[in-house]
Amino acid sequence: MQEKTYLKWYNKVGYGSGDIAGNVVYAFLSSFVMIYLTNTVGLHPGVVGTLIAMSKLFDGITDIFFGAMIDKTKTRLGKARPWMLYAYIGCAATLAAIFAIPVNMGRTSQYAWFFIAYTLLNAVFYTANNIAYSALTALVTKNSKERVQMGSYRFIFAFATSLLIQSVTLRAVAAMGGGAVGWRNVAIVYSLIGLVVNTISVLSVKELSETELNEAAERQEQYPEEKYGLVTAARLLVSNKFYLMICAVYILQQVYGAMLNMGIYYMTYVLKNENLYGVFSWAINIPLIAALIFTPALVARWKGMYRLNLRGYMLGTLGRALVVVAGYLGSVPLMLLFTGIAALGQGPWQGDMNAVIASCSEYTWLTRHKRVDGTMYSCTSLGVKLGGGLGTAIAGWMLAASGFDKSMAVQPESCMQMLYFMYLWIPMLINFVITLILSRMNVEETNARIKQQME
Repeated sequence: MQEKTYLKWYNKVGYGSGDIAGNVVYAFLSSFVMIYLTNTVGLHPGVVGTLIAMSKLFDGITDIFFGAMIDKTKTRLGKARPWMLYAYIGCAATLAAIFAIPVNMGRTSQYAWFFIAYTLLNAVFYTANNIAYSALTALVTKNSKERVQMGSYRFIFAFATSLLIQSVTLRAVAAMGGGAVGWRNVAIVYSLIGLVVNTISVLSVKELSETELNEAAERQEQYPEEKYGLVTAARLLVSNKFYLMICAVYILQQVYGAMLNMGIYYMTYVLKNENLYGVFSWAINIPLIAALIFTPALVARWKGMYRLNLRGYMLGTLGRALVVVAGYLGSVPLMLLFTGIAALGQGPWQGDMNAVIASCSEYTWLTRHKRVDGTMYSCTSLGVKLGGGLGTAIAGWMLAASGFDKSMAVQPESCMQMLYFMYLWIPMLINFVITLILSRMNVEETNARIKQQME
């Protein structure tokens, strides 16, 4: 029996464009905040890393809080769309504030400015926006193929935006005045672009009604909707083993990304050409986009997401291992080639990840008979912020421990070895651990078996 369809092509494209807005925040922040703070504002990388780590203390609470709030929301726009729409205003304001730290302000005040703006952006506004955006995958369609397609469209836009930002930002900063003025102007432009695109994305889809979201009227009568608080929502998440696996993978992915973003230091001080950072972003993002285009067809061909994701990350791990070899050989062409192979293997998981989370939400419904769609998608925001933030913090600590000095054109040998470890070894090890986790994440088969038992 063919699944009912809910979306037109323009709904999927409109939804996917929302990650342009998400990545003018995330890609810009994760790629350039550290080098902006150390080389332009003059802050100490170790102190910045500590402030980012402290900021993460607020994130775990707000993720589950906003997820639960979305589940309880009932408005004309639906559950998730209001949060996605209005939270982005705060995202735009705080992003601009982070890259507008006054250079003539006292050092302590500069640290405080960064900490407050960074915490508000991550723990409040980005959390609410990102969880709501991710939850729409489960709220606008019940068709599994459409959910995979939505994820593919979403991450095509995400990686294209990351590619563009990583390629043009340094030149844009120079063109807009350079130094602190250039960074501030670029941040304002990105914030305005994000506001416009986020609004378009919100208006491009419509959420299904509560009745339609439930699988069957008989089951809804058997398990009536119950109101539950934050503690109960947290218990539901912790009791879902697949949610915990996805959280772990998401966090590891963001630490992985943070280490690759330290590539700007690797290109500047090891390869002696900061413009190679943009070239490597092409080697990463173009294969990811190519993989995303074919992900829906591969999911259908392999009758599910499990085998595709696992085999993809096996290829990704092999690719990163070869990047390590090429890095020590000093061959930039080989590094680019193997970087592309690794990214190609990682692509399918990026495309069907939201569909896997929707299946995890279904697992909670089947086993606990409670709908926690919004709360379930807290793993997306939790992973992005905790993983990305900790990755950036760890990178700052490592730079400080290695003896990095922004005033030196040639860094000490201890710093050079640390850059090799951060950019080459850590991503390869993370890919290997993710592969092990994905080997256990067969949620589709588990759900099918539970449904069979219920019938």
